[in-house]
Amino acid sequence: MTPTPTSTTRPAGAPAAVRPRATRRGPASPVPASGAWREGDPVADRRFADVGTFDLEAGGRLPDVRVAYETYGELAPDGSNAVLVLHALTGDAHVRGPAGPGQLTAGWWEPMIGPGAPIDTDRYFVVVPNVLGGCQGTTGPASTAPDGRPWGGRFPRITTRDQVAVEVELARLLGIRSWATVVGASMGGMRVLEWAILGPEAGIEVRSVAAIATAAQSSGDQIAWAHPQLGAIRADPRWNGGDYYDAPDGEGPHAGLAIARQIAHTTYRTARELDERFGRLPQGGEDPFDDGRFAVQSYLDHHGDKLARRFDANSYLRLTETMMTHDLGRDRGGVDSALAQITARALVVAVDSDRLFPPAQCARIAAGVPGAGELRVITSDFGHDGFLLEHDQTGPLLRDFLTEVAPVPPA
Repeated sequence: MTPTPTSTTRPAGAPAAVRPRATRRGPASPVPASGAWREGDPVADRRFADVGTFDLEAGGRLPDVRVAYETYGELAPDGSNAVLVLHALTGDAHVRGPAGPGQLTAGWWEPMIGPGAPIDTDRYFVVVPNVLGGCQGTTGPASTAPDGRPWGGRFPRITTRDQVAVEVELARLLGIRSWATVVGASMGGMRVLEWAILGPEAGIEVRSVAAIATAAQSSGDQIAWAHPQLGAIRADPRWNGGDYYDAPDGEGPHAGLAIARQIAHTTYRTARELDERFGRLPQGGEDPFDDGRFAVQSYLDHHGDKLARRFDANSYLRLTETMMTHDLGRDRGGVDSALAQITARALVVAVDSDRLFPPAQCARIAAGVPGAGELRVITSDFGHDGFLLEHDQTGPLLRDFLTEVAPVPPA
């Protein structure tokens, strides 16, 4: 931290610009052009599977797809204890364990997965793939295209169904013909619902699903919130049409990506939390009347910078577009018809204060899936991020559900 300058008194008649602004913002290292995992980086706990070439729902083909994934626990001899966990927009395959070389973040769901945890790795074999279009080892915009250059802005548009089709092939390669359950929240929950239909169509049984803080179809409000996020990245001149992977640190589209994250993060939390936590307090040592920030602005700046250092702008674009086009009912007679086709038992969980995926969207899923119980609701001041933070509520729901639908004797 740099020392705070001593405040001075402005002489009568002197312009405000001569006054030094007090600040506690210290120097930071330049932001990498991309936070993507690239070939040659430390592998960490990743495993890789080459799953082939795919015809995409929106047209075109994607060759030589590779999936990065992590596993926890041991697969039972009869294959009955496999659990698939699907991450949200800026997550990855690393659900538990520390950060380290090649892995910039600690596990994002550590309290939920592990020995004795709600998803108990002494009982279940847990598979967590990085999503198609992501940036942590699975084929995405930062990956090398057939011409030897990064895909960049040329990476094709993909859909939730394309992502699940890739995960189906991963399951086949791992020898998994049945999932005890498929679990996911937010964007991961969208894939959960597609798995409930596409898995059985591909010959892979899905005995149960847990869909948390998600939707069967993106809404106009969600598309509206996504639109300025895409615009922020594309308006950054350093995005350069998606061709920035050779740029030096500090010269990538980190400003646009950070703004996109700030917009998104506001939707992940609640007005009540932001008001009670920050209100109108200024950031320490800064004066909002003299180009300083309020504390809530500093908070958003922190989250924008943090994401820009570990994620990739092109992946953010493609994955956000995937969420915008998500529609379980497309070519299936509509959402209600599609939900009625799901044969798996279902746990559907909403967060009461979620303003991005409001409880009504989860209630529609619970009402439409024949094997779903009543909608379960988490009480939280944290909004959409409640699925990540309210482990004391989410954990027992998942533990009880798994005990009921997928009982497995202790190892």
